[in-house]
Amino acid sequence: MIRAGRGLYSVQTDTGRILPCRLRGNLKKRFTYSETASHVRRVEKTKKLAETNPIAVGDRVEIEVSESGTEGVIEVVQPRRRALVRRSGNERERQTLVANLELAVIVFSAAEPRPDLFKLDRFLVLAEDSELDILILLNKADLADPAELSEALAEYREIGYEIITTSRITGEGIEALRAKLKGRLSAFCGPSGVGKSSLLNSVQPGLRLKVGETSEITHAGRHTTVQAELLTLEIGGWVADTPGLRQVEFWDLLPEDVAFCFPELAPLMGYCKFANCRHRTEPGCAVRAALDEKRVSPRRYQSYLQMTEEPTGRN
Repeated sequence: MIRAGRGLYSVQTDTGRILPCRLRGNLKKRFTYSETASHVRRVEKTKKLAETNPIAVGDRVEIEVSESGTEGVIEVVQPRRRALVRRSGNERERQTLVANLELAVIVFSAAEPRPDLFKLDRFLVLAEDSELDILILLNKADLADPAELSEALAEYREIGYEIITTSRITGEGIEALRAKLKGRLSAFCGPSGVGKSSLLNSVQPGLRLKVGETSEITHAGRHTTVQAELLTLEIGGWVADTPGLRQVEFWDLLPEDVAFCFPELAPLMGYCKFANCRHRTEPGCAVRAALDEKRVSPRRYQSYLQMTEEPTGRN
């Protein structure tokens, strides 16, 4: 499926044709069946799925085409391999941003708006929890001092993240980005106003995605992409342009599992004196020892503390 919104879906068939489709009603609910051997299997109760949308861009589906051949009905949604998932704004539903994803391209800007590294960390944890390949893009590199840019990115390079600095004005990083996207199903994600759509227009001229500017008053990004859409790349592969997210809340990531989504903390797990160590003031904490020995960034450690002090989405 390449586009979804307000109950209407666009599905690209094996032949490349794009059909408008609606969703079969039973895919919007979860069914509980009787288990007794003496009765015919029957539905005992139904429950609405705790999803903002039961299917997402990137889902592979089976459809029944109408007699006219101009529309279809989605009958089956195939199991997902991976998905980028977050807790929706109302904090009660799961929102799947993109399904069957391979590469999460996390886009922040060097300026206008200034990068919020604590929010970048939340995007990274979101992608790590989904076991995705990750690429960090720092866009609008032409607006930043190169030395300051290098310093801001150093702690991420040290823990193994791949980073490309880009600029649609100078063309910096565009060819390197094309090479990373080629032949893969990728998604651009990040805050509003960082230039995700502009970058995609540079990667493939002719897409003509709508772009916007940051607010001159708040310097915050303005939403221009209102729903995720899967785009076919001429170089091969697919890329999803997703709406900018002001909040990144986890759906079912438990506090005790957050450290496993920090590449520099994950190898330390299991080496603390106490099995239930919260990596704060407990004696014999391997994380605190690494922090004292400067093997862990103090700022990244503070980011970890923030995430584990907040509710992280218990179902």
